[in-house]
Amino acid sequence: MDVKVVIFDWDGTLVDSVDHIADSLHQAATELGYPELEREAYRDIIGLGMIEALEKLYPGISREEMNTIREGYARYFFSKTTTPQNVFEGMADVLADLRGGGRGCSVATGKSRRGLEGALVSSGLGTHFDITRCADETRSKPDPAMLGEIIRFYGIEPSQAVMIGDTRYDLEMAQRIGMPSIGVEWGVHKRDVLGHYSPHAIVDSVKDLRDVLGL
Repeated sequence: MDVKVVIFDWDGTLVDSVDHIADSLHQAATELGYPELEREAYRDIIGLGMIEALEKLYPGISREEMNTIREGYARYFFSKTTTPQNVFEGMADVLADLRGGGRGCSVATGKSRRGLEGALVSSGLGTHFDITRCADETRSKPDPAMLGEIIRFYGIEPSQAVMIGDTRYDLEMAQRIGMPSIGVEWGVHKRDVLGHYSPHAIVDSVKDLRDVLGL
């Protein structure tokens, strides 16, 4: 695939963190008396910014209630540090090989800046990225604002980059800005969902991803 820049989602794409996020949301909400939802509901909002995620999980929630849940979520989530062992096998090599081949790498994530900054260091992946964008400093997926900021940083057109992600929010974001995308099936959403957003490819292994990227 002939692109200059490869943009990665973080959770569920580079790092195996989906279950920890879902567990942290579940614990934070239910301990405050919010109804216990199906596990899939907590997984389905991964990729959104926290405000958007909580509005979807608990329609009508107030900002004050939201802040209380967010505090509990942060307490649970940050009790566990992302390590190199949490990176999906082979993805660190993908990043290294992309950089070695002269392509730019960046991150567009629904994580907070605080969450991403810590994970970039503790995962060992941080040195691979030229620029990163988080939901709390721009707009949440599927709004393509963060992709727009990334391509302006590189001075390229949307067609010269590719968005790689595991959720429909990643692929819809790319579709809305006219950027090709690659869906990965080892995170939140599977082929039947990802296929609705006309991705360039959907892969179910890191080897297949390498093939699509020409590595």
